[in-house]
Amino acid sequence: MNNNRVIGRVLSVDNFRVFIKIDDEIKGSFKSGVNDIYEVARINSYLIVPVGSDKIVALITRVTMKEEIELNSTTTSITLPSSARYISATMLGTITIRNGKECFIQGVYSFPALDNPVWYVTEQDLNQIFDNKSNSDSIDYQKDYYLPIGTSPAFQNYKVKICPDQFFVKHSAILGNTGSGKSCTLTSILRNLFRFRYNNHTKLTNAHIIIFDTNGEYRDAFLPEKKNSELEEINAYYYGGEEQVRVPYWLMNWNDFKFLLSPSEGVQSPILNRAIGLAKNEQDAIHNKVIPNYLKSDIEGLLNSNSEEIKRRTGNQSYGNWNWKENNEIFGIGEAVKNFHNELGCEICNLANEENFNNASKQQPIIEKIAKLYDTILAENISKQITNEQNIDLPIWFSYQELCKKYIDAAINQDNINNNRIAEYLSTLRLRMNGFLNDKRIALPLMLKDSEEINKNILPQFISLILGDFNKLYKSDDGHFINQYNKNIKVTDSNRTNQIIILDVSQLPYEVLETFTGLLGRIILEFVANFIPEQRGKYPIAIVLEEAQNYIAEGKESIAKTIFERIAREGRKYGISLIVSSQRPSELSKTVLSQCNSFIIHRLQNPDDQKYVRGLISSANADLLDQLPIIPQQHAIITGDCVRTPIQVRIDDVFPTPNSHNPEFIKNWITINEKIDQPTIYEETCKRWIGKD
Repeated sequence: MNNNRVIGRVLSVDNFRVFIKIDDEIKGSFKSGVNDIYEVARINSYLIVPVGSDKIVALITRVTMKEEIELNSTTTSITLPSSARYISATMLGTITIRNGKECFIQGVYSFPALDNPVWYVTEQDLNQIFDNKSNSDSIDYQKDYYLPIGTSPAFQNYKVKICPDQFFVKHSAILGNTGSGKSCTLTSILRNLFRFRYNNHTKLTNAHIIIFDTNGEYRDAFLPEKKNSELEEINAYYYGGEEQVRVPYWLMNWNDFKFLLSPSEGVQSPILNRAIGLAKNEQDAIHNKVIPNYLKSDIEGLLNSNSEEIKRRTGNQSYGNWNWKENNEIFGIGEAVKNFHNELGCEICNLANEENFNNASKQQPIIEKIAKLYDTILAENISKQITNEQNIDLPIWFSYQELCKKYIDAAINQDNINNNRIAEYLSTLRLRMNGFLNDKRIALPLMLKDSEEINKNILPQFISLILGDFNKLYKSDDGHFINQYNKNIKVTDSNRTNQIIILDVSQLPYEVLETFTGLLGRIILEFVANFIPEQRGKYPIAIVLEEAQNYIAEGKESIAKTIFERIAREGRKYGISLIVSSQRPSELSKTVLSQCNSFIIHRLQNPDDQKYVRGLISSANADLLDQLPIIPQQHAIITGDCVRTPIQVRIDDVFPTPNSHNPEFIKNWITINEKIDQPTIYEETCKRWIGKD
């Protein structure tokens, strides 16, 4: 029976390629079999090369025809040329017998010999190649390829399936020119993921998928205005919109601040580092009743002062007479110390009052009492002393507005050397910091002016928000900014996990986008990194980086690039996955793309991008990648660990789609769109632009 399947013979074997001559008696593109009529030579179709009991599966990548002239050696006659057809195919895998059953495995370990017969592919072979299981109750989630994402253009009755665990756990990339279908591909895969019935007919209920939406596309896809029961099960959550998306600045670490504020390395960077440390240290010190370092310096300076110095710091001289100054310098120190130790602060204030400021005999016993109290406090606090270096990267609230003035001054005064000169060097940094404070585009999303007490301990709630659990876990009516935001949006079901979080960062200025995305990525990474060992990997999170070239570009240092490169390298052990989407793969971080093990590649026309992608993918798929410039919209080449074999696929249709439609030039040039009100569009747009209400 198998002899009837023969369509040609092997002429040449070259590593992963095999060259075949089609039998001369096959004149058309089909051959009749026992059960059906089979295609013989079609691009992206398959061939079977039997080797012993195994069957090598090869993908047809080239079909050629050559005319051959036969010369008769006994006569001088020349016959008419005859045509011979040849196939070039890439060997992808092997159908072999394991545990008494046929199965398809990737790779080839036994190569065909010359003149080896070649068969057409049958339905039974295709069932093995496409893993066409009829019973989904026996899925091995880590090994099986069971989730359909589209159809094979060559075999339209067969669904192309992926292994979701492999797609997520080892990072993935969706690449292609603008308009090639990347957003719809991601949406379609996610919709199929939630639509699928898993073992025992279960569905996903606890997914954590975060989409960094840089173009504001995905709200229409997962939170449409019209009721949709399937999307209600996903229970997506939208965080963003014009002047709505917020990330507290006090969650930033030193590297975040350094990237945002760009201090010079010589003087500005060390002073800013110290100032942030003082600011965060004071908040911890207030909580732990530990006197911060900068106040210790003030107290020790006070104890080393003589009566004349105390008089100068608490009074003013006028025509030879000394007059007490209300709210003087020493009184300010005492008031600050009261936050940490009330008795010590009161004694310092007592030293600075009107009765004692110019009386050495009264000052001495007060100074002695201050010294005794201070020594006792130091001894008590040694075990809970918190240093600047320990605190600077912790997510502790402090006042950005006080940082610009109070803590920068305190950091300068700690050295007591050339203070005026240092202050001059810091003038440009101060201008930049105050400029951000007054720039609505930066101050609003980073909450630089926020000093609400209710927002100071928001870290658990904020992390649960971006991971989709806030509405399920936190039911209070507290007036923090998250609850204020929730009052203005629709939450589908507050009793279940929001399984897709759409972080709309499309309204953020470019200056903030990298800091914003990097900060969120770091918060997620550090959150799961602080799990106890038994919890690691048990709370998997997928992060989708849309238009990733905007914040993880190769050749440009940014905080986002640093964080997502770290996630690409280390995320797997913590259960964090990256899905990178970009129209310019050649401009992306090489570290991030090199860690991706699955690729969905749409049309790519730029030669640099094509060359770069070929360098990422196995050379065995080089012939398949030659199709990149001509792949139609909604089609893609999928390759890597998530799929059984590299293949071109037509992605499943999805509705509703992301808001990434092509603009309709002619239609809107013929008549004015109903969304455009010409009399007001210029005024209203310019007001939003310059921040006027």
